[in-house]
Amino acid sequence: MITRWAVRRVLLWLDGRVRIASVTRKTLAKVFPDHWTFMLGEIALYSFVSLVATGVFLTLFFEPSPAETVYTGAYGPMRGVRASAAYASAVTLSWDVRAGLLMRQTHHWSALVFLSAIVAHLSRIFLTGAFRKPREINWVIGLTMFLLGIATGFAGYSVPDDLLSGTGLRIAAATLLSVPVVGPWAAFLLFGGGFPGTSIIPRLYILHVLLLPGAIAALIGAHLAILIRQKHTHFPGPGRTQDNVVGSKMWPTYGFRSLALMCAVFAVTFGLGGLVQINPVWVWGPFRPSGATSPAQPDWFLAWVEGALRLYPPYEFRIFGYLVPAPFVPGVVMPALTFLVLYLWPWLDRRLTRGRGRHQVLDRPRDSPARVAAWAWGASFYGLLLLASSDDVVARYFQIPVFGIVRTMRIVVLVVPVAIGAVAYVLARALREDPEATLLDLRWRRIAAVIRRRPPDVEGGERRAAGAERPAASGEEGAGA
Repeated sequence: MITRWAVRRVLLWLDGRVRIASVTRKTLAKVFPDHWTFMLGEIALYSFVSLVATGVFLTLFFEPSPAETVYTGAYGPMRGVRASAAYASAVTLSWDVRAGLLMRQTHHWSALVFLSAIVAHLSRIFLTGAFRKPREINWVIGLTMFLLGIATGFAGYSVPDDLLSGTGLRIAAATLLSVPVVGPWAAFLLFGGGFPGTSIIPRLYILHVLLLPGAIAALIGAHLAILIRQKHTHFPGPGRTQDNVVGSKMWPTYGFRSLALMCAVFAVTFGLGGLVQINPVWVWGPFRPSGATSPAQPDWFLAWVEGALRLYPPYEFRIFGYLVPAPFVPGVVMPALTFLVLYLWPWLDRRLTRGRGRHQVLDRPRDSPARVAAWAWGASFYGLLLLASSDDVVARYFQIPVFGIVRTMRIVVLVVPVAIGAVAYVLARALREDPEATLLDLRWRRIAAVIRRRPPDVEGGERRAAGAERPAASGEEGAGA
């Protein structure tokens, strides 16, 4: 009773000064759609909360300095080894700080879940047409959030200064140097001189813990504000129009559902952090400019760029007398074109479909076979590039020459996505013709249609015709009778 009275007094005091009662009442009455795909964005939100919480813990122990020191911690094989203070503090955090390894690995897994949830959320928006007017701004915000998430993940992956992250940083430096004219200047400014320099780790650390997370948090706030202002979309169904939202109220139904999802996300990320090893920096060892790890792969959100770098042939050319090295096309041009097309997609889709009105009711994916085909092509193309980033692992595991894998993947990456996109287009068109069918239903209905269209049993008909022409023996006639 005392607690309830105290809460009531505090709320009344706040309402008397900032008038929050009407806003709170309106917010708690807000309606959210019940479809499960609308929870994908919340998974990204709660993963970001997990990232911030574990990141605050890690900043208390990590030392982002390239200064050389001697490791004297609990990990025996590294004791007495000279390394940077950044690497030594990462190993110390993993082996000497209570719950340090749990927080490091949970932080890493939360980053992977965060970016995976954004991709899944953007895929749902793409397939259902939720990027159309008036929600183009939120599509741009979501893509920018994904780009900033990639940059934040790369910066955090690189600051421990281990041999694996140093190899990735070397690849990034080479890709930046491949940009004609401005590339060498940009690399010089970023690294504070030649690679690896002494400035990159502190700069990446500031980007990772302050600037990029702050920008992501601001974009999340803007995304939610626009969402509240524009209201949710919803799938077609009874009573669902362009002017309403059908679903559950924020309080109590959706609030408790969202709270349960938050607990589930925390359980998964902390469970992965405690049970599944990731990025064991003590295994890779400290970074040495003369060394490189092999096999070595980045996290999945950059692996598609790595795969493109591995598959692109060593082809160089000149533009206006300037040499364009091989990494420029797969490492700069392809990612730039990818995100340029994605940023422009709402306007490209509007021009292709002539849909210029406001859209509150979503499309089912089958309603737009071309959009499904484009998504299937993109998912398979970039998925195969991600697989190509592990060609050395595949070669080592199956004892296959790595150059044979590279030559094969160059063909597969160009041919297979087109075939998958064509199949997706055909299936989506067939499903659009039968709105109540599923893929499984479609399969059996196609088989049934083929059976219905099939001519009579040819072999049986021939046997019957041959029997009619052949004279019947007396025994056969009696048997037939």
